[in-house]
Amino acid sequence: MRILAIMGSPRIKGNSDLLLDEAIAGAQEAGAETEKIIVAKLKIEPCQEYYGCLKDGRCVIHDDMDPIYAKILAADAIIVASPIFFYTVSAQLMPLISRCQALWAKKYVLKDMDIPVRKGAFIAVGATKGEKLFDGPKLTIHYFFQAINVELSDELLIRGVDKRGEIKDHPEHLAAARELGKRLATV
Repeated sequence: MRILAIMGSPRIKGNSDLLLDEAIAGAQEAGAETEKIIVAKLKIEPCQEYYGCLKDGRCVIHDDMDPIYAKILAADAIIVASPIFFYTVSAQLMPLISRCQALWAKKYVLKDMDIPVRKGAFIAVGATKGEKLFDGPKLTIHYFFQAINVELSDELLIRGVDKRGEIKDHPEHLAAARELGKRLATV
């Protein structure tokens, strides 16, 4: 079992990152091999709508996204973690998601997505306690996952946590992240 963990926060060792690390630890405890991508450390241009991907399912922009396509397609499961900014995922994560337009084209236009549907999980942390805080991000992740043949099978959505490392004051959330990783590794 190979799990790809995508860390979408610009804040290393922040709450999203700490929760993702717990999920990774849980997955490893369950026997999974894991790889973590920190998108804030990569140079990924957002989709420019060149539509070159409609020809062969490959993006015509070449940058740090190039090797990520293969990692996404090779993973048996995917975890995405992001803080919530203005009721959506981080700006750092969006270019990676938008560049998966190439995989969308491969699946829906070219009918050439020959990988099984895999499981995925979403971890999100928002500072506010707004009722609809996670509505937008969940839709974004749902459709991102759909494009890459991943089913959203688990989520950990946490409200009211903001300061760097504040999640450490909530051991129940850290434990929940570890259990999420274990569950994902055993599907």
